Amino acid sequence: MIQIIGLKEIPIIREGDNIPKLIVEAAEAQGIEIKNKDIFVIAQTIVSRAEGSVVDLNTVIPSDLAIRTGEKFEKDPRQVEVIFREARQIVRMEYAIITETKHGFICANSGVDKSNMPGENFVTLLPKDPEKSAREIRTELERLTGVKVAVIISDTHGRPFREGAINVALGVSGMKPLWDRRGDVDLFGYVLKSTIVGIADELASAAELIMGEADEGIPVVIIRGFNYIEGEGSVKDLMRSPEKDMFR
Repeated sequence: MIQIIGLKEIPIIREGDNIPKLIVEAAEAQGIEIKNKDIFVIAQTIVSRAEGSVVDLNTVIPSDLAIRTGEKFEKDPRQVEVIFREARQIVRMEYAIITETKHGFICANSGVDKSNMPGENFVTLLPKDPEKSAREIRTELERLTGVKVAVIISDTHGRPFREGAINVALGVSGMKPLWDRRGDVDLFGYVLKSTIVGIADELASAAELIMGEADEGIPVVIIRGFNYIEGEGSVKDLMRSPEKDMFR
């Protein structure tokens, strides 16, 4: 049986906070014993806050392009300037600002986000290296608890040809993000030839059902009972190469 458990006792995260320590304390406060092979899905926002990946818009001077784009999309031109700075390239600017981030993610607004930030003039950026962040959090969680766990850092992204945003993995540690089912046999004896499952994204989306997007106040979720493949995969394994990308 798979369980999805939200940690409600995580305080508002500030720069320099020790996320693994706060996770362990929150679990203890809720009477939750952290077990071997638990998966921790952690919202990108709190990782960015702890790492100082936050921008005060009062310090940003928007370019002429950012001002014009802000008027078109009814966005603060200072936030648009930050979006441009965090982008490797602009993919589309029609109904939304779709960019490729410096990490290689294709998403709206370079992942720059005002939601769940105190004050009107602050935005979070994506963590500089989500894989490193996931690895460091996992290592410290294992040190504190004495059990083996996996960590997924997640964020909400849209999808081509589908309405509604879902949570996806930005960083993964302790588990393989893909499950290669090629060679397995289905119910009727057909040998699977192309099925590769994006397990890390599926787990991130499952966690989002508990995390929510508004005032739920649950930035960390434990998924228990899923038999993932242990190992050090990379979130880059989930990212389709440009030559195979039919929608960019």
